[in-house]
Amino acid sequence: MDCTKCNTKQCRTGTACKATKSNAEEIRAMYHESRNQDIVLAAAQLVDNGRAGTLSRMQEIVEFAKTMQYKTIGLAYCYGMELQAAEVVYYFRNAGLHMVPVSCTVGAHTQAEVNQQSCIHKVSCNPLSQVAQMQAEGVDFAITMGLCLGHDILFNKYIGVDVTNLLVKDRVYNHQPLQALKTK
Repeated sequence: MDCTKCNTKQCRTGTACKATKSNAEEIRAMYHESRNQDIVLAAAQLVDNGRAGTLSRMQEIVEFAKTMQYKTIGLAYCYGMELQAAEVVYYFRNAGLHMVPVSCTVGAHTQAEVNQQSCIHKVSCNPLSQVAQMQAEGVDFAITMGLCLGHDILFNKYIGVDVTNLLVKDRVYNHQPLQALKTK
């Protein structure tokens, strides 16, 4: 399947194409599971009825978190973005959210301790300690901000709660990865 090369776009009219491999009934049943339906309804409040494009990502996260009634929200951030993370935490706290910001260096493990092939004894990014800290503090929703590629994968794999991304790290394009498309 390569949806970018499809000429008919019949899925946008409510008819699945022949390349679709999923079972429509199973997928519908998954959407109708209580927890998934809660997320679908909260997301719909942000985009339906002409609201799409009227809120910033930060505003969307605030509304979504309140609608979902998350009590404790973790912010897993890169230590290189600590100033921006502090501003994000301030924004969310002023919006009434309870935040637990956790730096990627939490736990103070060295690179040699987390990477079997490294002999570097400086502090390492540590997404698994970010997860452990947030779990210990009872986080029920997590936001990632600027985690390195790979570290974000480990964080998402183990956090065990709803998670969204606020910002991806792209050192070349000032954290705007789609800018790479403009250089072709």
